[in-house]
Amino acid sequence: RHVELRIDALARDRKDIVQLGIDVGDIVAIDPQPEFLENGFMVSRHLDDKAGVAVMLAALEAMQREGIETPVDTYWLFTIGEEVGVGASAVLVPDIASLVAIDNGTTAPGQNSDEFGVTLAMADQTGPFDYHLSKKLFQLCGDHGIRVQKDVFRYYRSDAASAVEAGHDVRTALLAFGVDASHGYERIHLHALISLARLAVHHAASEVQIERDAEEISGLRGFTRQDVKQAEQDLSADKPDTP
Repeated sequence: RHVELRIDALARDRKDIVQLGIDVGDIVAIDPQPEFLENGFMVSRHLDDKAGVAVMLAALEAMQREGIETPVDTYWLFTIGEEVGVGASAVLVPDIASLVAIDNGTTAPGQNSDEFGVTLAMADQTGPFDYHLSKKLFQLCGDHGIRVQKDVFRYYRSDAASAVEAGHDVRTALLAFGVDASHGYERIHLHALISLARLAVHHAASEVQIERDAEEISGLRGFTRQDVKQAEQDLSADKPDTP
């Protein structure tokens, strides 16, 4: 209701507009008008999620160029329907045990995402992401010197939610590049894209931690659990000393 389309043509009424070939339900395409600045910033429309596609293609190119082999088969999937709730609902094969989605992370008041480094989403409006997969991705950033910050998106969903809601039995995680003015004339920085591509390569080349995920039906052996002692140590380290 708040969008006006100006037609730069001689048209006095609806009949004139129809004669121009314009009718109800037609798709309006917007020129993205991309600009690449010398300081590393990029401004354009549709960076969500073309920037994510660029990250994945760059990671694949680097892996092929450097001859990096993955310990297990990896599938690099591209969807165009996450905005309308379908996304990865029908694109996964049964062999996939973990799904790491790459999407935008809106920088806004109250959010912890950033236009630099990797933004690791811990939860979105559909709930939390897998603890073990998210922890591994965070650890990979630390091991390889990749800047990372965590965030929670309360009004946002990604392909991961579509996959789970469709009944796929997969662990999910979400990696995001910080973007300003999402769904408008967006802005991102090259630093975030490079950071994401590096993490994608390291994750694809890393060893599988939870081997029981390879089995269609597993028993209790190898069942995942949180390291309570380590969590308590981390909490203690964050608290100031008390007399």
